Amino acid sequence: IDPLRAGVREAVATCHQSGVGVSMVTGDHAVTALAIARDLGLATDESHVVTGPDLLGRTREELVAVANRARVFARVAPRQKLEIVEALQAAGHFVAVTGDGVNDAPALRAANIGVAMGQSGTDVAREASELVISDDNFATIVAGIEEGRIAYDNIRKVIYLLISTGAAELVFMGLAVATGLPLPLLPVQIVWLNLVTNGIQDVALAFEPGEGDVLSRRPRPPRERIFNRLMIERTVTAAVVMGGIGFGAFHWMMARGWAEAEARNVLLLMLVLFENFHIGNCRSETKSAFTLSPLRSPILLTGAIAAFLIHVAAMNVPFMQGVLGAAPVSWETWVVVAALAVTVVPVMEVHKYTWRVRGH
Repeated sequence: IDPLRAGVREAVATCHQSGVGVSMVTGDHAVTALAIARDLGLATDESHVVTGPDLLGRTREELVAVANRARVFARVAPRQKLEIVEALQAAGHFVAVTGDGVNDAPALRAANIGVAMGQSGTDVAREASELVISDDNFATIVAGIEEGRIAYDNIRKVIYLLISTGAAELVFMGLAVATGLPLPLLPVQIVWLNLVTNGIQDVALAFEPGEGDVLSRRPRPPRERIFNRLMIERTVTAAVVMGGIGFGAFHWMMARGWAEAEARNVLLLMLVLFENFHIGNCRSETKSAFTLSPLRSPILLTGAIAAFLIHVAAMNVPFMQGVLGAAPVSWETWVVVAALAVTVVPVMEVHKYTWRVRGH
């Protein structure tokens, strides 16, 4: 018997939990392949095993049906490995293939992701693959799936933060122009928001750790766009809330005779606070911001505090006051502005709740 590596059985179980199908394609005898597959949790009886001779003469449709059903392919010729990969792709699967020999090269190249073994793999197999596993361990591939899902989640979180806050600026700027008000923010103030305060936070958000359930989710469709329905709904909702409240505050200040510079200073502070509160919404697309401790992401916590303190410093340092048109505000103004800015949190919490209730 060829003993299993430590942790491989658990890795296969994790794949099944995360919606990743695992199949064994081997040149070994069917009895040998079935014995190992039982230890792995891939198969339970002979009905899950298909041999190379069984695949001969089958049409593409029949081959697709067999590839979807079977989990163990034994006595398979190199050409048939390629046919199995193509059949699974025709059935709509996103296929990764592992291999180490020259005979595996066609299947590795045809797969969506070819994974070669770094220690036992041949040069031909490595050249035909997109990934090379240095320790030749299947569990490493599963760990890579987890890291890949976390990285994709973080990309979506950063995009959501940037687009929603940028769209909020478009909302209140557009409303101000449409109603004949002065520009709510000067160009240098917009640059400050996007490159300094927001820029620090989005970099920090990219290092957000996994939410702990990434391997219990079903795989996303390969053709799914980043701007799916969830992203669009949430971006529009956040932009309308932040942009609408920002415009309302600016309109109120101008209607009561505030100087333009003073009103812009307060609005700039409000947007900085909006971003500090809103980053809590961006940490998860499904979980409440109140269930995620800020201490589990020290980089993000440090970045958010740093962005806030930099703006507070700019409000009090004469040089930056001259550049940004910023100035200190009263404690009463701080309280009002913070109360308005925090409204983005309950609104997005309601959206997350309704999204879950709708069964998405």
